[in-house]
Amino acid sequence: MSTPVTDHPHHDPSRSDRERLEALVAALTGEERLGLLHQYQAPVPRLGLAGFRTGTEALHGLAWLGTATVFPQALGLAATWDPDLVRRVGAAVADEVLAARDRGAGRNVWAPVVNPLRDPRWGRNEEGWSEDPWLTGLLATAYARGLAGDGPRLRTAPTLKHFLGYNNETDRCTTSSGLPPRVLHEYELPAFLPALREGAAVAVMPSYNLVNGRPAHLSPLIDEVLRTAAPDELLLVSDAMAPGNLFDLQVFHPDGPTAYAHALRAGLDSFTQDDDRPEATLEHLREALRRGLLTEADVERAVRHALSVRLRLGEFDPDPVPEGALDTPEHRALARESAARSLVLLRNEDRLLPLRDVRRVAVIGPLSDTVLTDWYSGTPPYTVTARGGIAERVEVVHHEGVDRIRLSSLVMSVVEPEERGPLRLGKGDGDAFAVLDWGGGALTLRSDRTGLHLDEAPDGTLACTAPGPGTWEVRQTFRLEEVTQAGGSEGPYHLVQIHTGRYVGVRGDGTLSLVEDAGDACPFWIDRVSSGSLEAARLAATADVAVVVVGDHPMVNGRETEDRADLELPAAQRNLIRMVRSANPATVLVVSSGYPFAITWAAEHVPAILWSAHGGQEYGRALADVLFGDTEPVGRLTQTWYRSAGDLPDLLDYDIIGSGGTYLYFEGEPLYPFGHGLGYAEPLYGDPEVTVTGDRVTVTVPVTNPGDRPLEEVVQIYTRQTASRVRVPLKALRGFARLRLEPGETATAEVDFAVADLARWDTVDDRPIVEDAPREVLVGRSAADIRGTAPLDVPGEPPAVRRGTWSAAGYEETRGTALCPLTPERGDAVRAVDEGAWIRFRDVDLGTGVTGCRVLANADRPAVLRAVLDDPYSGPTLAVLRVPKGEDPYDFAEVEADALVAVGVRDLYLVCDTPGAAVAAVTLTG
Repeated sequence: MSTPVTDHPHHDPSRSDRERLEALVAALTGEERLGLLHQYQAPVPRLGLAGFRTGTEALHGLAWLGTATVFPQALGLAATWDPDLVRRVGAAVADEVLAARDRGAGRNVWAPVVNPLRDPRWGRNEEGWSEDPWLTGLLATAYARGLAGDGPRLRTAPTLKHFLGYNNETDRCTTSSGLPPRVLHEYELPAFLPALREGAAVAVMPSYNLVNGRPAHLSPLIDEVLRTAAPDELLLVSDAMAPGNLFDLQVFHPDGPTAYAHALRAGLDSFTQDDDRPEATLEHLREALRRGLLTEADVERAVRHALSVRLRLGEFDPDPVPEGALDTPEHRALARESAARSLVLLRNEDRLLPLRDVRRVAVIGPLSDTVLTDWYSGTPPYTVTARGGIAERVEVVHHEGVDRIRLSSLVMSVVEPEERGPLRLGKGDGDAFAVLDWGGGALTLRSDRTGLHLDEAPDGTLACTAPGPGTWEVRQTFRLEEVTQAGGSEGPYHLVQIHTGRYVGVRGDGTLSLVEDAGDACPFWIDRVSSGSLEAARLAATADVAVVVVGDHPMVNGRETEDRADLELPAAQRNLIRMVRSANPATVLVVSSGYPFAITWAAEHVPAILWSAHGGQEYGRALADVLFGDTEPVGRLTQTWYRSAGDLPDLLDYDIIGSGGTYLYFEGEPLYPFGHGLGYAEPLYGDPEVTVTGDRVTVTVPVTNPGDRPLEEVVQIYTRQTASRVRVPLKALRGFARLRLEPGETATAEVDFAVADLARWDTVDDRPIVEDAPREVLVGRSAADIRGTAPLDVPGEPPAVRRGTWSAAGYEETRGTALCPLTPERGDAVRAVDEGAWIRFRDVDLGTGVTGCRVLANADRPAVLRAVLDDPYSGPTLAVLRVPKGEDPYDFAEVEADALVAVGVRDLYLVCDTPGAAVAAVTLTG
């Protein structure tokens, strides 16, 4: 056996990092290089190169590797609007990653998630930071900086997820996110680029979906944008099993070697495929080399990226790997601080909060005595529930507020054996089960006797053995399906396992098991033992204050692989809130969730409402800190709360500009606006002043605390452009300042930003421009609560007009189309998917007259395109272009026609009555 070499140049700290990296890459054989392209990088003992694994989950704490401090979900950390606090949490998580190396923790961490939260129905909404791309970039950079550290060597290597256009779980591996140039450059990229430009993140993970018809793992933007932004070598790691999708689910390539070669050429450096079994991946890459689809230079480039990160982690230095610590008193204190500062006070009528002179509190609700963790949580060393946190201060009476039932089939009832075996039908009253409604028809049944949930055993029988939903395939949720026969309001029903769609039946020995067909299912009648909402209301009436804690279960509705269908609270929770409020007017509603809810009734009838994301192990104490006024509620929403899902575009419509998505473009009235959050004192704002000096804008505004308690205010600065030839944001966040004011104190908030931040993407010249246009600064407490405005005069330029040749993808408006690839490698086109589809191009300069129109087009059948001026339905036809059938989707050909004589600057529409035709470029000649 060869002896490891420790005096190789890459171990020599007197050499530059570049020299050490190049020496190591050069020393590797071809086969050794291939071994470094899988998630589980192979060791090279002869060079003293250890094995290395990418991918330790660290979204809001160390996940999946045993006991670790659990901080609030990322959405909750974002609600603090506190980059310094977020950075400190990231640093604590890095400590715990380093301390857990003996458990298998690797130092390449897969966090933060920087997809801007375009749609609150996204199943992974809890993982992101904000619907605003600037705020997302700011806070994610802070978290990544905490993970990476400030030293010359990385403590951990943060990875941004998931590039690009990823906000749906529904068919996530096969849907395509349409990102027109303005949405790409003004909304998506600004969330990713700050952490890369500042060197806080050193790796990126592409997303499962396609973008403009091309798999995100093959995006030309990886090299063209991401690597250009990063100051050092950037590592690109695939999402789990995503490389196989390229030739399987997505059918973008015919086989593995072709797909993997394209991925490597596009910029992917590490294949997360087949867990710790790299053989198939490496064979695909070997075959790609044999076929000439890859060169050794392609492999060398990817290896350089992979080893660069390991070099910057100090792996090859003589100094020992830095130490860390798990579950320290400091981390526990930070968990409490971050949870308290993440709480958002949505409503506080009659100043019910903070609670004063309260001796007895009724703590009620399905989330009142539990702290729920999500898929990317660690195992908390302890948890403090809402009930526990409040009980440390005052007398507490408690009720979960859920119904208890018995299930029976005619004369037999469902009973649970003492030894936790399968449920069965037997004589007598049967056992009682608590029914927890998580919305969307999803229920869990929990044994009254053992406190465990109904679950599926390996043999298909059903037993109460699960602590709750918590596995990747959630098999603990069921729905009641009414049997199509005459029955009472309590039955008969079929009980259906949601994950598989199988029915609950009864075997010959009486045990309950899952069956495939409804004909074999057992009809059940429901005997309601007690009404949770009624009992909770009676208890609430005996207390000074009722605190009702409701929300989502992070492992049920709205999670990875599952989007929400609507924004409603579960029906049972809505009923509970109404009943408790009717019993005790002094009701505080606490919503604990990873996404906004449409709590429209509560917003009008419940006097005080607090929201937080799932707050981690110290949630209950943090909640009590705010309820009793020890801590000012300082959280602010980073997402719009809508009144219903009817206010939202289609989940798969990523064009927020065209569809009016997020606070930037939404013209309706939100339930709670972006940036909303109340305090226990009301500030007074003075008049803002705006100064423009060179390329910077400075906004100052005096703020006074006229109350009798300290105030912490988040002063938010927005701008609005009041005229443009294209649709621009109604307002856009440019910065914020935190002020802590003692009673009677006045201080000045100051925010400055670059004039360049006011730019929009010009699709004519393909560059950002600051338009010569009127603007104003808006200062306030939220995007809707504006306390002052001032004019903003900055130098700008007129937008260019279109002439000559331009890209069809740079349209201003479209109907019935989808973006698609021009070639497998790069370029976008626009394909008609509906009859009567059209594309609009604003301000096309026809000069003194055009004589011809030419398009680069493709069609899956002969098609006709019409170039129409001014209006797609009634305007004059400039030219008629006949597109022949192409051999394949990438067979674009130039098609030309004579044009009607027209002059001046006009709007031009390309109208296609034949679905399947695509256009990549437009040219006017004359």
